[in-house]
Amino acid sequence: MTSRIFIKLMAAFLLVIGAAPIILDFSIRRAWENSLRAQIEASLLEKTKLLAQRVESEKGRSLQEIAKEVAQASNARATIIDSSGKVLADSEANPATMENHATRPEFLDAFRKQEGDAIRHSHTIGIDFLYVAVPVQGGAVRLAYPLSSIQATTSQVHRTLLKDSAIALLLAIAIAWFAAQSISARLQRIVRFAEQVAAGDLSARIAQDSFDEIAQVAAALDKTARKLEESFSALQSSRSELETLLNSMQDGVIAFSTQQKLEWTNRSMRRLLAVETRAGMSAVEAIRDPDFLYALKQTLELHEVATAKAKSFIPGRTFNITIAPLPKRGAVAVFHDISETERVEKTRRDFIANVSHELRTPLTSIQGYTETLLDGLQNGDRSRDFLEIIRKNTLRMSRLTEDLLTLARVESGEQRFVMHPTATAELLKDALQSFSGMARSRDVELVLDNSPDAMVSADPEAIHQVFSNLIDNALKYAGEGHKIAIGMKETKFGSEFYVRDFGPGIPSEHLPRLFERFYRVDKARSRETGGTGLGLAIVKHIVLAHQGRIRVESQLHRGSTFYFTLPFATEAVTAG
Repeated sequence: MTSRIFIKLMAAFLLVIGAAPIILDFSIRRAWENSLRAQIEASLLEKTKLLAQRVESEKGRSLQEIAKEVAQASNARATIIDSSGKVLADSEANPATMENHATRPEFLDAFRKQEGDAIRHSHTIGIDFLYVAVPVQGGAVRLAYPLSSIQATTSQVHRTLLKDSAIALLLAIAIAWFAAQSISARLQRIVRFAEQVAAGDLSARIAQDSFDEIAQVAAALDKTARKLEESFSALQSSRSELETLLNSMQDGVIAFSTQQKLEWTNRSMRRLLAVETRAGMSAVEAIRDPDFLYALKQTLELHEVATAKAKSFIPGRTFNITIAPLPKRGAVAVFHDISETERVEKTRRDFIANVSHELRTPLTSIQGYTETLLDGLQNGDRSRDFLEIIRKNTLRMSRLTEDLLTLARVESGEQRFVMHPTATAELLKDALQSFSGMARSRDVELVLDNSPDAMVSADPEAIHQVFSNLIDNALKYAGEGHKIAIGMKETKFGSEFYVRDFGPGIPSEHLPRLFERFYRVDKARSRETGGTGLGLAIVKHIVLAHQGRIRVESQLHRGSTFYFTLPFATEAVTAG
């Protein structure tokens, strides 16, 4: 880590140190050279004007001597010409051998503007010269200064810049090494701290004695570790409490992943399973019950709560299973043992069926003898009233025993339903034709409200009994002059049939218990109309035997609607 940080810091320093002289060379050099040249030109112009003054003021002296003295004093070459361009004196050459200077740019400017200058390359010496000329009486004077001094000065600056850059580079290397060592040591502490936290040691802490960005990062990580430790401690505590709670339950609890792999079981579930559980085993391997496996698949696919009843899980025992999806992963199933409840319920059903069956014969005899006695009495005989009461109650008890037997057969599964694809329109048409006459006799209109085409899996005779009970109930409460509507609509669960009346409605507190045995909303009226209180219970169990659903909606003074759903037909024939 130290070497990586050192290389990065060194690269940054090299970039800065290398860029500085390049920027200075390209951006400042030209301005600096122009400034230096302007200074030299101004100085040379002053010296040229002094030469002109001496030429005009020292008339008796030799022009050649004046040129040499001025050239020596100003470190420049001095030249004096007449107005025709002929060289009269020169500090570095014989005037007689020199060519005419009338066409030189600096002399032409001097004659026109009182002063002139030019820069030309000397082919003899190989360097540039700065020429400055001013006019005098009868001619002009000129000084030539070599510009090689500017180049020398520039080279000296380059050398100085390179030298200083090398010194700065050495200092940068030293600073980068010390900085890399310091930063690396601090980062190493942060890395070791992070590795401790990643390994699960949330009690690890890191201290910083500075206030820079690295210290802020360390402080933030330290704060994060503290928060994680607190959250993990709370999570562990909650998990321990939840595990204790689940292990104390009498019901079995088991959790599966989205791939139907076992993740967790409580103590009760481990006692129920015939195999030794292990994480990752498949649901089929753990629980060999088709109803459970189907419900688990439905929950994982639809993310909805599903229920099932397992009878093949443990021979001789029955479990109610509720499977609920877990947030973003898998599902959890709760196994509730209802074996004892089932046994008691079977005993109760058997008792009711046996008692009802035994009552049928004496009730039939009582009814027959009562009707015989009634036929033999004269009108006005006071005994007729008593016999009518006996006959009426005998009929009521007969209906009650028949309903009890029917309910017992449906609940126990003894009554077999032959399911086959049936058109919904046929079921509705049959109900309409069968009960229209009964409705008219009570001054009630029975209408078909809605009947889309669909095929359902059903036993027509059983569904006819469902309609019979529902329409009979509706006729009791619809009231004269009203109507009853029957129909069907399609839902995602199947075809939903309904029977709707427009009577007084049912108070909301009665709705949850409406399908219980012997439950009556209005007990006095039910007895008057001869109801047994078992009709809706029979309807419920018939619909459930068809793998359907039943529900009721009602509002006071606006009537009631009973709904039952039948699944869509999927096979040609199904025995239920």
